[in-house]
Amino acid sequence: MAALRVLVTGAAGLLGAELCGVLAERGHGVVGLVHRNGGFVRTDGSVFEPARAVGGSPVPGAFTWVRGDVRVPGLGLDDTEFPDGLDLVIHCAALTNFAASEAQYRAVNIEGTANVAAFAKGRGAGLVHVSTAYVCGERSGPIPEARIEGAAFANGYEASKDAGERLAQASGAPVATVRPSIVVGRAEDGALGRFENIYAFLKLIGSGRIGTLPATAGATLDLVPVDHVVGGIVDVAERFEAAAGRIFHLVSGEPTMVADLVSHDYPGFRVPRLVAPDRFDVAALPPMEAYLYSSVTARFESYLCRDPRFVAENLMRLSGRTCPPTGPGFLRRLVAYALRAGYLVPEPELI
Repeated sequence: MAALRVLVTGAAGLLGAELCGVLAERGHGVVGLVHRNGGFVRTDGSVFEPARAVGGSPVPGAFTWVRGDVRVPGLGLDDTEFPDGLDLVIHCAALTNFAASEAQYRAVNIEGTANVAAFAKGRGAGLVHVSTAYVCGERSGPIPEARIEGAAFANGYEASKDAGERLAQASGAPVATVRPSIVVGRAEDGALGRFENIYAFLKLIGSGRIGTLPATAGATLDLVPVDHVVGGIVDVAERFEAAAGRIFHLVSGEPTMVADLVSHDYPGFRVPRLVAPDRFDVAALPPMEAYLYSSVTARFESYLCRDPRFVAENLMRLSGRTCPPTGPGFLRRLVAYALRAGYLVPEPELI
């Protein structure tokens, strides 16, 4: 297969850094777009320092970076960048913080996506748009690899990703949409370049600072290994002509029961009590836990009360790739890696 010339937005992020490394290792020429270069951390925790791009097009097998901003038209890049053209833009940049304002979501996830799509179209490049499986909103049951109509969103993040996805698909550029679920550590050993989002929530739970959680019986979280997501994006990029116009769920094959996630299988960590949402009373919580509920737990509550089952057929048809097992053994590997990395610290008297 011929080497691709690829621009990756959000290249210093959790997915972006690993994706850039894998693409370059496979012989593709990669330029990473970064807003603030905070270092490129691979899944195994290693940090690499690529050279800054100097105006040329991506060189096969090389990874360079350029500073830009998806919030502005043209991404803040000079019109003379990439004189030999680009084949693909992979749009990973996104604001994923559940506490962001509507204006922040709009600037990055909606208007930023429109800017990236216009850039790709103007350069004659295809667009691989990284959305989220949770554009399904608060639905449970089977979720198709298709446009989701009438979704009730749990937060501004979900709503903004849905709006961005629709803009990209309507932009006139050839677009393949990938929808990861909740990205966690590598399948074989739980390794992860940085701990974000769901990990911070789990750290609060394990430390005992959150003792009671509202959760629906049968609720699940779809935790997907980072290497499956990166591999899926690479498959879509390398088979873009066949992938364009389609939606790909990059998800686990085994959604994790919320009850299993907070089970007694992890020595040294406190186990929260799960109660039905209609029996959960924030006023009955201790003052610090009530504060944490309003500032943290409430943002995740919807995810503890639904059971989406993401259909994942398109990637298997495209490349044959399926997600590795994500059952109890996988959960233990995630916790074990976070322990080795010092992110999770057990309480000695509980071991």
